Amino acid sequence: MMAAPGQVTEAAAAGGGSGRGVQDSSEMLRNGAAEASASPAGGSAAAHRPVRVWCDGCYDMVHYGHSNQLRQARAMGDYLIVGVHTDEEIAKHKGPPVFTQVERYKMVQAIKWVDEIAVQAPYVTTLETLDKYNCDFCVHGNDITLTVDGKDTYEEVKAAGRYRECNRTQGVSTTDLVGRMLLMTKAHHSNIDEDLDYRKHKDNFGKGPKGHSPWTGVSQFLQTSQKIIQFASGKEPQPGDTIIYVAGAFDLFHIGHVDFLEKVHLQAERPYIIAGLHFDQEVNRYKGKNYPIMNIHERTLSVLACRYVSEVVIGAPYAVTADLLDHFKVELVCHGLTEVVPDKDGSDPYQEPKRRGIFRLVDSGSDLTTDLIVQRIIKNRLEFEARNQKKEAKELAVLEAMKKMEEEEHERGLQS
Repeated sequence: MMAAPGQVTEAAAAGGGSGRGVQDSSEMLRNGAAEASASPAGGSAAAHRPVRVWCDGCYDMVHYGHSNQLRQARAMGDYLIVGVHTDEEIAKHKGPPVFTQVERYKMVQAIKWVDEIAVQAPYVTTLETLDKYNCDFCVHGNDITLTVDGKDTYEEVKAAGRYRECNRTQGVSTTDLVGRMLLMTKAHHSNIDEDLDYRKHKDNFGKGPKGHSPWTGVSQFLQTSQKIIQFASGKEPQPGDTIIYVAGAFDLFHIGHVDFLEKVHLQAERPYIIAGLHFDQEVNRYKGKNYPIMNIHERTLSVLACRYVSEVVIGAPYAVTADLLDHFKVELVCHGLTEVVPDKDGSDPYQEPKRRGIFRLVDSGSDLTTDLIVQRIIKNRLEFEARNQKKEAKELAVLEAMKKMEEEEHERGLQS
């Protein structure tokens, strides 16, 4: 029996044992080869065996880059198990995590491409772990993850041929998001090239004497229509669905948002949740400071990756108008217990749904806000800066070693 979406497990999946022996037949099936050799009576059991994929990581400050990795990994198989490291393991190998392991478990569970999560996953990925969860192979982005000793954490599974790579999402990383919060400027949703503070900050993340690591640093995310299509469910509301509308910034998409959307999801038997995301300028009007930390394109992908959300309105009006409610045939409008800032003219942005009797306050049960996350970062500013610089130094050492090996191989080739 398959686990429920986002199930948490510490034990091996039912049927345990090594997935190594059936790996080849599973891959052949995905290439169409196994199907051709199956018998007319329905084929072999191996031909129909689902391909089980393993991903693991810290998943600290989960963002659309993490979600995109998991989307790509899920597309390589039929069932995705995600291992999440403990706070202790992350602190040992990398530095202090921003979120607790319990918070990180729940964030990963909420990503719609995840079938199951494995808590307390070891930092170094071994064949024993893949076999324990009956996974055929593991998937990681095309960057590098190192232990405290500077060793590749995927060395063993790579050597055994049970490693696959997916493309890393350019323009976002936990390092980058931490940097934006440390800066507390508006540069992240304006023209970066013209902002000297941002350029200076970018340089601070590459203090190593040998240059910049391609995996650590600050860059700019460039949205495409294809990326939105990849993240969107593409499902229209069906007869019998209750269309529920929620609106907000959904900045630094976090546990507080997930808890709220989960509670909204429980408001109807067959919910179809539409999330309205306000433009950056609107968020800055009612939030002030340097908010939003993430721009409208980044926030759109973060919300689309959530399993509770069916659709997103990009640049939704601040006031929930009659036109909006009628256009989407909204039957219920929900808002959390956080303060509702009046519209520019001083009016209540929810006056129309309240007039119709379809407005409902929903208690998420969480007190975590974007402001509190920023405070965590500021409080531990020096620790996080040191963590980022240490991470980049290790990556640069590996790059130097790889370059040296390539030069030596090239030299040997010339001599022979």
